[in-house]
Amino acid sequence: MNSRPHSLTLRLALLFALLAFASLITLGVCLYRELERELIRRDDAALVTRVDQLRTFLNDSNTLDLIKSKPALFQNMLGNRESLLMIGAPGQKPLLVVNPGNLDMPTLSPVTMDHPLVLTDVQHFPGVDGVPFAALAATIDSGDLGSLQVVAGRLMTERTSVLANYRLRVYILASIAALLLALCGYLLLYRGLRPLRRLAAHAQGIGVGNLTERLDSHGAPLEVLPMIDAFNGVLDRLATGFIQLGQVSTDMAHELRTPINNLLGETQVALQQSRSVEAYQQLLASNVEELERLARMLDNMLFLARTDPASALRQRQELDAADEMERMADYFEGLAADAGISIKAHGSGVIWAEPMLLRRALANLCANAIKYGAPDSELVVSATPSSDGISLRVSNQGATIAPQHLPKLFERFYRVDESRERSAQSNGLGLSIVATIMQLHSGRYGVTSENGETCFELFFPGRVLER
Repeated sequence: MNSRPHSLTLRLALLFALLAFASLITLGVCLYRELERELIRRDDAALVTRVDQLRTFLNDSNTLDLIKSKPALFQNMLGNRESLLMIGAPGQKPLLVVNPGNLDMPTLSPVTMDHPLVLTDVQHFPGVDGVPFAALAATIDSGDLGSLQVVAGRLMTERTSVLANYRLRVYILASIAALLLALCGYLLLYRGLRPLRRLAAHAQGIGVGNLTERLDSHGAPLEVLPMIDAFNGVLDRLATGFIQLGQVSTDMAHELRTPINNLLGETQVALQQSRSVEAYQQLLASNVEELERLARMLDNMLFLARTDPASALRQRQELDAADEMERMADYFEGLAADAGISIKAHGSGVIWAEPMLLRRALANLCANAIKYGAPDSELVVSATPSSDGISLRVSNQGATIAPQHLPKLFERFYRVDESRERSAQSNGLGLSIVATIMQLHSGRYGVTSENGETCFELFFPGRVLER
């Protein structure tokens, strides 16, 4: 079972909080490292100062006598249990050991007397329970007692505690800031996405009854405008397709009514009384004629309904015009000869089209020209290239078509001669299919008829022009 996905507002708010937390933590770590370096430098400087002062004090013999007689005085001067001090000659018992915390004495290399003490002379050790320990050793020329060694050290408990508290505060403040920023981000995003919710509500209200309505881009964010335009484009295509589908359904219902009524009427009349075999054969032949017409009509209607513009555009290719003209002439040569019509084909250039659709358009025009052409006439199929594409023409000689019919010839089920309505060879869709094919190719189509010559012209734009 799939869980419900989180909203975009929540995901963006969480991402914003995560980025804010990471940024604040990074800043806190940088400040922490800087504070840590400063505290270490301060503690090392304190050790260097202490050992440097001891060097000065121990040059006085009275100070050495004081160390021997009153060692507790130096222990009180250190002031805490985290400090360590040892004074003595190498290899001998120390003159003074101050180690109230019983810290382990590390092995150190003393700094020679002629070397001034610097911060890098301080040595650092892991210490106790993760608390770092810093120590510094130096030699002292004490006169009568010879060379002495001073070791001073300190367990950095205070520094560790300060840094630990600082880390904790950084994490707490970063978490609080991230939560506040997440809340503010959520509110801002929720308010910022209000146009999307308005558009979604508007889109939800668009249905079959109001396909002409479009999403309003007024006040919408700039980033949403392409989506609005794309959605409105989808609505345009849906509305066009719905209108076409409704028209197809209406036209089909109208056109199917006549042949179906004919089939029913003739069959019912034939069943009312016994008839001869010849009568039944004649009835069946008539029914076959009507059924063939219905089959062709349904095939053409399905073609008009199924043709996919995107698929047609993807499958276009460059075709040789001369070859295509010759192909049509060869295909219809036999049918034209039966009608007493000769075919002449010529042309040159390149046609940028989907092969099967191109050939169907030309075939419909040629079939139409042969059907209505005058006997002992000539059918001409030609191609003429131009700078922006190529024009294909199919012309035949026959009866001149009245000017009022020319604009309607490419409409579905339109016939100039209504007496041909029951002809099994005509269903009024051939030229409509030609128009659909040309629309898919973004081309133009037209027809002229004068002085007994009718010419259909198809214009296919060139490949460079469409790009």
